[in-house]
Amino acid sequence: MQDYTLSRDIDSADEIWIVEHSPVFTQGLNGQPEHLLQVSDIPVVDTDRGGQITYHAPGQLVVYTLIDIKRRGIGVRQLVTVLEQAMIETLAQYGLQAVAKAQAPGVYIQGNKIGSVGLRIKKGCSYHGLSLNNNMDLTPFSYINPCGYQGLQVTQLANLGVNIKTNELAIPVVNSIANALQALS
Repeated sequence: MQDYTLSRDIDSADEIWIVEHSPVFTQGLNGQPEHLLQVSDIPVVDTDRGGQITYHAPGQLVVYTLIDIKRRGIGVRQLVTVLEQAMIETLAQYGLQAVAKAQAPGVYIQGNKIGSVGLRIKKGCSYHGLSLNNNMDLTPFSYINPCGYQGLQVTQLANLGVNIKTNELAIPVVNSIANALQALS
């Protein structure tokens, strides 16, 4: 992801990568050690994205957006909004009403966080992206202050009565991102 971003030129295509990670805590550039509340056998990896600490694991959709925002003429805040809206639109397809919060990036259902956004911009290009909780073990979120917010509760589609495979969940999310980026260009 970093190598691709650093080696890009004006003709490099934008890419969207879809992954599921093994259990891992990732600490953003603004990460504070006090937000790791309980040591476990889950590794903590420092990353160069924005934000604090979060958790990734199987059953969570992770979408990395390698987008030349300079070429597209969009700002970071616009890209964050695109990613949040992609999750909100996808969740609406399953009958779930989600919202974004300007003061706390991500997507929430009834105050519980279901989706996160964390980006890095280099050479006018974004990398990292979003994560959307589908059907995973949420217990390790209790070992941290998710995204640096003490007491923040998290949820997932499975807890809200939606049964879908994570790879199937990727389709509407990626389509929404692609459509929004096309509309902005």
